[in-house]
Parts: sequence; C-alpha cells; structure tokens
Amino acid sequence: MSQATTEKREFQTEVKQLLHLMVHSLYSNKEIFLRELISNASDASDKLSFLALNDDTLYEGEGDLNIRIDFDKKKKTLTITDKGIGMTQDEVVANLGTIAKSGTAEFLKNMSGDAKKDARLIGQFGVGFYSAFIVADRVEVFTRKAGEDKANGVYWASEGAGEFDLGAVERESRGTEIVLHLKKGEEEFLDEWRLKSLVRKYSDHISIPVMMEVEDNAAKYDEEGKEKEGHKPVFKLEQINSATALWTRNKSDISDEEYQEFYKHISHDFADAATWAHNRVEGKLDYTSLLYLPSKAPFDMWNRDQQRGLKLYVQRVFIMDDAEQFLPTYLRFIKGVVDSNDLSLNVSREILQSNKTVESLKTALTKRVLDMLDKMAKKKPEEYQQFWEEFGQVLKEGPAEDHANKERIAGLLRFATTHTGDAAQTVSLADYIGRMKEGQKEIYYVAADNHKTAAGSPHLEVFRKKGIEVLLLSDRIDEWLMGHLSEFDGKHLKDVGKGQLDLGDLEDEAEKQKQEETDKTFASLTAQIAKELEADVKEVRTTHRLTESPACLVVGEYDMGAQMRKIMEAAGQKVPDAKPILEINPEHPLVQRLNSETNDDRTKDLIAVIYEQARLAGGDGLKDPAAYVQRINKLLMELA
Repeated sequence: MSQATTEKREFQTEVKQLLHLMVHSLYSNKEIFLRELISNASDASDKLSFLALNDDTLYEGEGDLNIRIDFDKKKKTLTITDKGIGMTQDEVVANLGTIAKSGTAEFLKNMSGDAKKDARLIGQFGVGFYSAFIVADRVEVFTRKAGEDKANGVYWASEGAGEFDLGAVERESRGTEIVLHLKKGEEEFLDEWRLKSLVRKYSDHISIPVMMEVEDNAAKYDEEGKEKEGHKPVFKLEQINSATALWTRNKSDISDEEYQEFYKHISHDFADAATWAHNRVEGKLDYTSLLYLPSKAPFDMWNRDQQRGLKLYVQRVFIMDDAEQFLPTYLRFIKGVVDSNDLSLNVSREILQSNKTVESLKTALTKRVLDMLDKMAKKKPEEYQQFWEEFGQVLKEGPAEDHANKERIAGLLRFATTHTGDAAQTVSLADYIGRMKEGQKEIYYVAADNHKTAAGSPHLEVFRKKGIEVLLLSDRIDEWLMGHLSEFDGKHLKDVGKGQLDLGDLEDEAEKQKQEETDKTFASLTAQIAKELEADVKEVRTTHRLTESPACLVVGEYDMGAQMRKIMEAAGQKVPDAKPILEINPEHPLVQRLNSETNDDRTKDLIAVIYEQARLAGGDGLKDPAAYVQRINKLLMELA
C-alpha cells in the first residue's frame, strides 16, 4: 500500500460536539466500540453480496467474505478489516466527515450534559463509527470501493478533534480497514481472550465470519502432552463467532441477551428493545420474521424522508436495508428482519411495490406486530404505557391507514379522560365502555389545542353534573383520528362540541319538557342575539349542556372541528367557510339579566361579552381584544 498524500479538512461543528460527547458520555461502556465497528463491517459485506447478485465482477475474483481483527501490542494498534463494498472519497467525506443522518439539529438540541441520558441519545441517533474515539486517540481508515481501480483507494485519519486528513492511496483489496491507535490505559483491547470474549458477547450472531489470529495451543505440547522446550508461539487464523444468522436458529436455543445484542446490531441503538416476536412460518407463505419494539423513539420518527423498514433477506441472502413495503407507515418504529423463501434473489424496491407475495407478507407481519402489542397491553400494562408515551401518536395514524385492522388498533389506543383527572393518556376505549352509565349509547369526547383547554371546556358541564365520563383529546392528530374512527365495539364516538346535544335515555321526560318550555320563553332573546351576531354565528339557541357558563360555541354536526381547522390553516390549506352555533344557558344570571335588559347599548355590550367569552372558553382568540376589555370595564363600572 502506497503512502497517501493528504489534505486537512474541518469536521462539521455537530461532529466536534458529538465526538466530545462520545468520549465523555460512553466511557463507562467503552467496549461497545468493537460491536459498532464489526456491525458496520457486516453491513458493508451484506451490501456487496446484494450488488454482486447482478454483477459478480464486484467480488474481483475473491468471493470469500469475512471480517478480520488484528492487534499489535508493540504498536498499540487494533485493526478491523472487511472485504465489503468499500467507499469512494465522496462517501468517506459524507459518512465520516459529517453526520450523515437527518435530525442533526434536533439531536444536538436534546443533549443535556448528563452522561447517562446523552449516551441514550447517541444510541437513538445511530452514529457507531465515532465510538472508536472512546478508546483511540487516532483512527485511520483505508478503503476502496468494490469495482474501482486499485489506485482509487482512499485514506482518512483523525485524532477526534477539529479536523481530519483525507487523501488518495493505492489499495490492492476492496473493502475497508480501520486502524485504532489505542490510548494509554486501553491495553486490555490488545488481549486475545478479551477480544474473543467481546466478539462472542456482542457479535456472535453476525452471519459473516469474524476471523482472528490466535495462538495454536496444540503446537505447544508434544505427543505425551508435555510442553515443548524452547517453544515459540505458533498462530493460526481462527473463526471466533458462530456466524449463524440468529433468526434461523430455534427460539429455545436463543437467550434474551443474544436477542438484545442482535437488536442493537440491526438498529444501532444503545438501549435494549422493549420486546420482540420471532416466528417461522411454513405453508402458503414460507418466511421467518424477527420483529423488535424499541424502548425509545428515534429523533427522526416524524421525518417522512428518513428511510425506515425491515432488513430483507431472501433464502438467507441479504437483499436490502430499510425495506418499508413490509409494514404500514403507522408501524414505522418497528425494527427487525424478514427472510422470505418466496421472493426472487433479484428482487428490487420497484418489484416489491407491486408484488402479491409482499402484500401477503405485509398483512401477516402487521398482524404479528399488533399481536405483540396486544400481548404487552394485557400482560405488562406498565410496559405498554411506556410504549404508548413513546409511540402513541404514531399508532394513532393507524385507523386511517389500515382499515382492515381499525378495530384492533382502536383497542390499543389510550386517552386522557375526565375520570382520571390528569393529562396522562392511560384509558382504553374498553375501559371507558366498562364504566358507561346505564342507558348511555355513545362514547363522548372533546377535542382542544391542549389538555387544560379540553379539561376546562364548557361543553363538559352537563357531563360532570350527570357523572358521565368524557375523553379529553389534545394531540394534534386527535381530531383527524376521530374522523376515521366513528365507532368502537358497536358504540358510536360523539364529539360533545358538535351539533345538538341529545343524551337520550340519560335524560328523563321532565328534563326534556322543561327544555322545550325554556326554548319558547327565550325565543325572542335568541332571535335578537342572532340578528346582532349574524356576521359571526350561524344560529343562536338555548342549551341544557351548560351549568356554570353563560354560553358556548358549537360546531355544526358535519362541519370541520375547530382543532382541525386551526391545523389546516397553519399549514396554509384553504378551509371551507363555516360559522359556529352560539348556545346560551338560560339558567345563568348574565343571560337572565340580558333577557330583562331594556337599555339598547347595554344589551349590545352584554351580547358581545357573552359571545367573546364563549370564544375564549373554547380556546379561540378574539378579533378585537382591546374592545373586549373596554366592554368588561364599562359593565363593571356600571355594576359598581
């Protein structure tokens, strides 16, 4: 290998911060650097085998894929070499000089300075190569892309500070060689037994052989078992991992620790998975799946451009990362592997889009994930609650996307309600139905911009009076969700802020008769208010839903809700014009005062105040706050 002529380049600012964080936050778990580097080497080898399906010249006459570990105690170097796809100079800069991931700003914003917390953030972000600087004060990379001329090798080196060296180098073999110049005090990683134990602990499941020169103990002894005099150590190249794809083994033979290490290998997460499902299916479909539920949500979960999906293998041959066709978008947080015997080795992303076998696999794998979540919700409710807090808003996309499983997904949803009295979303629809009043036929909910506004909504007053539970919805997605979830277990879901309120059997005949009489008594007042507010409201009527507030605004039965209207307007979407309905409480002193008022100016002021208070109580702003304050002050002065 020729000496490289190099140039100095600056790291991205984000990388400088990340490298500092890597060294200081993960030092207590420094051995994971080897797992990360071997995992990257395995990925590079998998990618070569996939590309070589269509172009076997990429093997360059050497199809034996393996990962090799070498150490030199005198030079204090540890070297990891693969025969994988390798990198061009542009790819080296993209992968090692910058953070080649979306959500960088979000990642850095969440760094707290707390080593334990920030270690978890690094895991969610998936930047394993930089972990080499935990144990090394200098890292060198020699690489050449498969199929490129040997003169097109690339050299990269850095001491993990502000800059790196980059240059061209002649390299005979394809793939990547990473040389770690270990820091003082890290000599434990130059020990044969230590390295072997780490590979078996973290990387035993990798399907590519990990090779290392180890001392041949048999050569030490003669035929009688006595150690030979003047014996010099003899070394041999030995495979130190089992290299059996974990998902192909029997479940009974795999420990929880092995499952967790495999999860970290495929996800580049530092935290353990919450749970997993491992299944072998033979019959109409012939496949193996190993699906994991992460314990923490990644930063880029809401980034639609971020690649996501399962690792796809066909007959144990790696085909592609991030095959998103096997699970619906609302389950995009699931990590794992699917190995099919029914697909062609030459399958591409385009073919996957319209393949009937893929559709069948998607249906089956979706059912597996929902089964896994059902099982967790029933048997480990505390763990399910932790899952919900991380991924609940994503799961709420399900009823709109997956009509076939809408009822099952609805059963997994959790809500805050007036029964619990706090903002935590802990109540299932089944819990709600189990507490329904005798004669109650609908599941009631109210939607608002935040929990406090929802819990304080005047629409809830009659429900509190009668002890009827109401779901409190405050996530941005909630009203959209309810547009696709019209019923559950035969019970219709009803927005208490929409249309005329009819409690049916929950009201007796005396109450209904009293309401009819009240409507007649206040008919002239509602007509007067409607005329005064004709530019702002569609209709004015008396209501029995209020017990404490003078008035509230109600959306028409088939009109867009206030929360959805705000979201669409904020996104620049045009929304149809629709005026709300003003409902007044005939029992309230302010409304009764208005009904008996003879002063025209004061009547107009009272009408305006009642309407503006209804807007504020519903979470809306005022068109003219200053005028509202003046009216309130004027009325207070008159009362005084």
